[in-house]
Amino acid sequence: MGYLLYSLSFLSLIAATVLFLTRARWLHLLPAPSHLYNQLPSSFSHDIESGLSSSQFDLAGNVADGDARAGLDQKAKREIQRIMKHRRVDFDEARRVYTEQRFAKNNIGPDGLPRDPKFVSFS
Repeated sequence: MGYLLYSLSFLSLIAATVLFLTRARWLHLLPAPSHLYNQLPSSFSHDIESGLSSSQFDLAGNVADGDARAGLDQKAKREIQRIMKHRRVDFDEARRVYTEQRFAKNNIGPDGLPRDPKFVSFS
């Protein structure tokens, strides 16, 4: 029994080593999930094409003015696109959910006021 276990372990190690060393020859044949390599847009015009604009959050003015900035924040775009995909909501709703999540993470209420009990506001 011990001999059989040793043989199987040794053969598995050899097979794994061979597969690792020859991965350049066979790795491209495997199907790669497309969602892992979704390239994010890098300018305002690409943001508009990706659906990251709406009547409430209009980026067309930036494009019309020739704004040379890189577009929206990459991390925020990735998170908003994830929310849009998983919850099946439009851009405005995903942006609202993302903002509320950021508020909650920073201890701010949905109304925009801090949740800190020591906070004093004069209005």
